[in-house]
Amino acid sequence: MLTNSTNSSHAPIRAVIIDLDGTMLDTLPDFHVAINAMRGQFGYAPITQQQIALMIGKGSENLIRTVLALEHDAAGVEQRFDEAMALYQRHYLAINGDHSVIYDGVIDGLEAMKADRLRLACVTNKPIAFATPLLAQKGLAPYFEIVYGGDSLARKKPDPMPLLQVCTDFDLPPSQVVAIGDSSNDAEAARAAGCFVLTVPYGYNHGRAIHETDSDGIVTSLVEAATLIRSHNHNAY
Repeated sequence: MLTNSTNSSHAPIRAVIIDLDGTMLDTLPDFHVAINAMRGQFGYAPITQQQIALMIGKGSENLIRTVLALEHDAAGVEQRFDEAMALYQRHYLAINGDHSVIYDGVIDGLEAMKADRLRLACVTNKPIAFATPLLAQKGLAPYFEIVYGGDSLARKKPDPMPLLQVCTDFDLPPSQVVAIGDSSNDAEAARAAGCFVLTVPYGYNHGRAIHETDSDGIVTSLVEAATLIRSHNHNAY
């Protein structure tokens, strides 16, 4: 049964909030193409996927500032930020999803959750204008009642606001909701919201091992997550 220090509820899980980048989709190749296209227009040399993997997860604004900081001090970053953001968004939208791959077990896991009558939401720090078409392109959109991007609400993960908004939308207490993600952003948001949290080990997590993140368990796939939730619910009745 799922238990943690902030959520000791033995009530059944009714809903699941799932992250996008690094949890359902390997989107790093898309970031790589779009960022280097933007850098090329500034005359900067390309950077590697490994470098970019350490930068993603905290929203587009943080990403672009971090990329610019490779060449500039804080003042130089701010001077170029608006132009760089506009270029990046244009390049990203042009190739959104073209190089991304669904992780193993995602579809089967979502199917299992739906079969167990769990309500599903996707909460990502990716801008909603990127997230919505990407979910549709990959065939994931029909699984989710709710999708919130990093700019959908006033605050993004690791703030608990998006998760608490989903709980309100579903009319469920956080103690009956579990969040699944690949990074400390997801875990911190879930902890602050009072939700359970499961983490996957194959995402990005800012270059840190997922074992360093406070969660209620590491699951190798969404299939394993669905099985764990089913076991929790079986014991809850």
